[in-house]
Amino acid sequence: IIDGKIANIDKNISVKDADTIDASGLVIVPGLIDMHVHLREPGQEHKETIKTGTRSALKGGFTSIMAMANTKPVIDSVQVLRDVLARVSDQAVVNVFQACSVTVGMLGEMLVDVDDLVVNGASALSDDGKSVMNSQIMRNALIACKKHNIPLISHCEWIDKEYEGWIINKGEVSEKLGIIGIPNSAEERMVERDIKLADETDSHIHIAHVSTAGSVELIRQAKKRGVKVTAEATPHHFTLTDSAVEKYGANAKMNPPLRSKADVSAVIEGLKDGTIDVIATDHAPHAEYEKAKGLKDAPFGIVGLETCLSLVITELVNKGHLSLYEAIEKMTINPAKILNIKKGTLSIGEDADITIIDLDKEWTVDPSRFESKGRNTPFIDRKLRGLPAITIVKGKEYRFSLSYC
Repeated sequence: IIDGKIANIDKNISVKDADTIDASGLVIVPGLIDMHVHLREPGQEHKETIKTGTRSALKGGFTSIMAMANTKPVIDSVQVLRDVLARVSDQAVVNVFQACSVTVGMLGEMLVDVDDLVVNGASALSDDGKSVMNSQIMRNALIACKKHNIPLISHCEWIDKEYEGWIINKGEVSEKLGIIGIPNSAEERMVERDIKLADETDSHIHIAHVSTAGSVELIRQAKKRGVKVTAEATPHHFTLTDSAVEKYGANAKMNPPLRSKADVSAVIEGLKDGTIDVIATDHAPHAEYEKAKGLKDAPFGIVGLETCLSLVITELVNKGHLSLYEAIEKMTINPAKILNIKKGTLSIGEDADITIIDLDKEWTVDPSRFESKGRNTPFIDRKLRGLPAITIVKGKEYRFSLSYC
């Protein structure tokens, strides 16, 4: 590695006075990419900051992240975008690619000025946290993203009075707790619509945080028809069911919610057969006092940057659902292709973004040791295997002690 770039790859490299890393027994992969992160800054720094969020990414082995636009103010204008990118330049310790909103203020009423935003550094469009209910706006957004070769990331949630007051998945747990449940159809109706719009416009749509068996099948069939659709799944949606709500309360409340065993199995199958292209975290930190409001009043979302890789190794690789290569592909090569960024590779001449993994390290999740401000995780006290030992960003080496585990 010279000047932050990969200069050579060989079994025997002789460079006088070079610093070396002993990676014996470890696995070297391209720097991990998380294409779905909420950094909260500006406006919600009590939840997370660019500094703490990117340090959390670093500790989790991620060298690049895509930050969502639902900050305060929403990143919907060149002025706000420039301010955020300046903060990133000053504070971030990993590569941050910035998404801008699809609609002004994320209100769903007017398309942003896509041309100006892309020229000034927007890497994707997303109203994540909400769906774009207006189909014509969504259609125009897809066409604009196609023009600039950037992805449109869709939060698929049908919003109308039929689903008002939803909290957790509609099922036995919601009935037991006497809480209005979110049916699978709320997601699947929007997945179906967005696939149709992508097909009609010959544009690419990326479906965020897929959580239901029906959504997986809709995406699978669309791919067979040649529709330009990609999708992601989160560790919580391939690991936990809605029964976790009974034990972890608001720390198991997210949107889309944890679903049934059948849905979890379908998400895993979608990862196995390639229907789901990417593993992303939907890292959504909140202050402890906000999550302490209880299941009904607490905000949606959990943190995920520091547990993601370990959950992938423990729940997917070690259980035989994915090979290590397939898992890493969904966290490096595939997101890089979807985002159209020159990352996710160990090629000569490219940025030296590298993650070095200890596959055998056993640890227990302790949120008090997170780099993130957020402690909101349903994986507290969970025993996992595998950790990033060293994360390298543009040639700069970072180590977090593995002894805390």
